[in-house]
Amino acid sequence: MGEALAGLRDAFSRTGTRGLEGLPRNMIRISTIFIAICMVLVAASLGLILYSVAGISGTESAIVALTALTFLILYNAVSMRLRDRTDVGGQIADLSRGTADLARQVAEFGRRLAAVEGRVATANSANAERVQAAVGEIGELGALVKQLAVSVASHDDMLAAGAAAAAPAAAAEKAAIEPQGGLPSTAESAGITAAPAAPAPAPTSVAGKAPASRSAAQILGAVKNAVEENRIDIFLQPMVSLPQRKVRFYEAVTRLRDDKDQLLAADDFIAVAEAAGLIGRIDHIVMLKCVQVLRRLMVRNKEVGIFCNVSAATLGNSAIFTQCLDFLEANRALAPSFVLEFKQATFRNLGAAESEHLAALAQRGFRFSIDHVADLRIEPRELADRGVRYIKVPAALLLDPRQSSASDIHPSDLSDLLGRFGIDLIAERIEGERAVVDLLDYDVRFGQGFLFAPPRPLRPESASATAGAVANKAQETNGSGKTASVEGAAIDPPRATGSAALARRVAGPG
Repeated sequence: MGEALAGLRDAFSRTGTRGLEGLPRNMIRISTIFIAICMVLVAASLGLILYSVAGISGTESAIVALTALTFLILYNAVSMRLRDRTDVGGQIADLSRGTADLARQVAEFGRRLAAVEGRVATANSANAERVQAAVGEIGELGALVKQLAVSVASHDDMLAAGAAAAAPAAAAEKAAIEPQGGLPSTAESAGITAAPAAPAPAPTSVAGKAPASRSAAQILGAVKNAVEENRIDIFLQPMVSLPQRKVRFYEAVTRLRDDKDQLLAADDFIAVAEAAGLIGRIDHIVMLKCVQVLRRLMVRNKEVGIFCNVSAATLGNSAIFTQCLDFLEANRALAPSFVLEFKQATFRNLGAAESEHLAALAQRGFRFSIDHVADLRIEPRELADRGVRYIKVPAALLLDPRQSSASDIHPSDLSDLLGRFGIDLIAERIEGERAVVDLLDYDVRFGQGFLFAPPRPLRPESASATAGAVANKAQETNGSGKTASVEGAAIDPPRATGSAALARRVAGPG
């Protein structure tokens, strides 16, 4: 019976300690209670056998039973202690085996990482050799392009000098061959429809302006008649991107025609019109025509825009400005492409009414441009807050070396400074290729001037034609040498004389 009890205890001990470690705590307690009950039953059975079979007295049998029970308890405690030590050794062995496996995995990962690093180093060395070879080739190409830029610039200067020398003779020959009011043969070959010549027009100056001998009273009378009879024309002059020379915007230049169809330039009549209070009506009519032209231009090219000049008198006159604002509100959808242009002096002398009117335009999404810039003392943050997105600076002013000491910023850094506030710099009055080459070093993105195209008038005969295809033709014919009609306006396409500028741009500074 003692051996059976020991075997039962060992079985329960093995299942109760190792086999039952993963079981709930309640089941472990039940197994322990069961073993204790079995030990009590074994001790009681031993005392009962001694009392009934051996004839020992009850007291002695009880003492023997208690002694056996004590022995069983001690044996169970010692065996559990030894078993716990054995379990700790097994756990240590398991931990050692797990550590060894982890070390093997780390070693394998290190070997793979070393292989990857070796491959990356090999690839980097190969790429470095290729980059060095490419840099060397680019350096050689840069030297060749610089030589090409110098050669082409010299060639353009020679052509310009030759053209200037041959201009008087060509003009005399042309006057002798062609009848007055006729079109050049190049315009006829380009398929351009010109406005019919007025019968026996009075001779005008070279620039197409009225004779300078007119008095202020005569100019005032011509202005009044032009406003009353709607003889207000707009000429379009393109603004191109540099160095690509792709047409991006047009500036509407106002011209008035008198009763003899002689043209009055803006510089001739603006002061008289402002003094007579007529400039507001002129600006309103010009806005109307600019919107009509812009709608036709955007039929095919959504990226094109138009600059419309607005005088300070119109901005400060509440009655006239209200009419202009109502008209612009009705054409609010064109605001991203319709830029209102003001003089620098206008922005520097804004009053309360003018500031309020500018804010009303900016709230409706219209953007502003500044021209007639006399100096480079510009506050880009303030201008950007007011809605200015373009600033036109004469090329001569940008390239003037005296401006670096007279202004707070060097002209070469002006484009970057304005760009931080979302303002684009436009160089205007560009008349030579040398200026383009130098302006590209200043990172100027847009240019305007007679080098690219002079202002051209609208042609009434072609006003009914679809202007989208004509506008695309004006932008695509960069080297054709033909004259394209844009929204009924004869505008010279960008001339193919930008080789020097493009080469200089690719070669970089130095």
